[in-house]
Amino acid sequence: MRNTIIAMLAALLVPSPALAESEQWIVAVDLWGNTAYSTLTIDRDGERISGNLDGDRVEGAVSKRKLEFTAADAKGAPSRFTATLSGDRASGEAEMPDTNDAARRVRHAFIARRIPDRPAGGPRVIDFRPTDFSNAFDPHRAPVTTIWPGDTVRTSTIDSGGVDAAGVTRALFGNPQTGPFFVAGAAPGDTLVVTIKRLAPNRDWADSLDAVVGRAAGLALAKQLDGLGKPVRWRLDRTRGTASPEGAEGALKDYAVPLRPMLGGLAVAPGFGFQPVSTGDTGNFGGNMDFNEVVEGNRVYLPVQQPGALLYLGDAHALQGDGETTQYALETSMDVEFSVDLVKGKRIAMPRVESPTEIMVLGQAGSLDDALKAANTGMIAWLRADYGMTLSQAAQVMGSAAKFSIANLAGRSVGVAAKLDKSLLPRR
Repeated sequence: MRNTIIAMLAALLVPSPALAESEQWIVAVDLWGNTAYSTLTIDRDGERISGNLDGDRVEGAVSKRKLEFTAADAKGAPSRFTATLSGDRASGEAEMPDTNDAARRVRHAFIARRIPDRPAGGPRVIDFRPTDFSNAFDPHRAPVTTIWPGDTVRTSTIDSGGVDAAGVTRALFGNPQTGPFFVAGAAPGDTLVVTIKRLAPNRDWADSLDAVVGRAAGLALAKQLDGLGKPVRWRLDRTRGTASPEGAEGALKDYAVPLRPMLGGLAVAPGFGFQPVSTGDTGNFGGNMDFNEVVEGNRVYLPVQQPGALLYLGDAHALQGDGETTQYALETSMDVEFSVDLVKGKRIAMPRVESPTEIMVLGQAGSLDDALKAANTGMIAWLRADYGMTLSQAAQVMGSAAKFSIANLAGRSVGVAAKLDKSLLPRR
């Protein structure tokens, strides 16, 4: 674990003085083998420093080779950090209150890295070509690059089987993801806003199945499904913007459907206390949502749970019907362009999506009942917080105007989306 964390902290280092004004560091404390990440913000006055560690007041001192500071929590309980500096790295020991006995002090090793200063010149367009991919939404994986609110990223994904645009296997199957992207300034309690600017398949084929997932099959149908589950290759006509099953005969001989590229996977890293989560799973951080409204032109809102958010994306589909009832959608590789922004200090409970015409909340759970409850609860919370509605008013809006769709039936969890037409709502 320590080698993994060191790799993460070293990934984005750039030459700079040991300390400067208004700088930020990511501090990783080893709590009995569990790594907790915090954001340290420092201002200096000569050798004296002040600032905060995840909001806790910081006072201390710095020299060329040494950093010492005390962070006091809301109750005034101090944690004392002493570190040796080496460029933009620091390593040392933290003396902190015992988590079970405030009168007892314990010592934990920590390492830290400085977040690079934001480049001058305003928002940037960043071209990032991935060379490896992740099969977990992992808070400990080294970021691939640092981006800032307002920046746009142009990158690519491989398909759910790990195959790239040239048909070469680049990663293990299971929805391998591009990333994570470290979003400077993002902290737990913020909301990350991902605007999907462009999604374009970068090859002329996609893979799927002729299956029907168990959740979508009644008893009579389920008894007939033994012969299904076979691979189906789809041809993508990127000029016309259509997809057709290869070698189709009979009723599907002339079958063609319009492409609607989407990202099946979009997530931030899960918070402290959670192990890395498989890219086949979902949670309040996003994940393998397989929601076919994660498309070009829409915004996705995700609750930040780690410093830097650590944004992952992948599992692109050229097209997917509601629910992904064939287990695989039209799985392909994709060119992706997105931008990021932050809503500071605003916590949301679950993923949200906004199109030019609708707002949507995605509830994800182990059953459709629980996913529906989550989606309805999340939408009512949005109406109350952002549209000034009372609970009574929000209930009336939902009862008269809400639409629900089944986002995903193919994963270990399922998804239900609540939707409202924005033209019916008051100004935020």
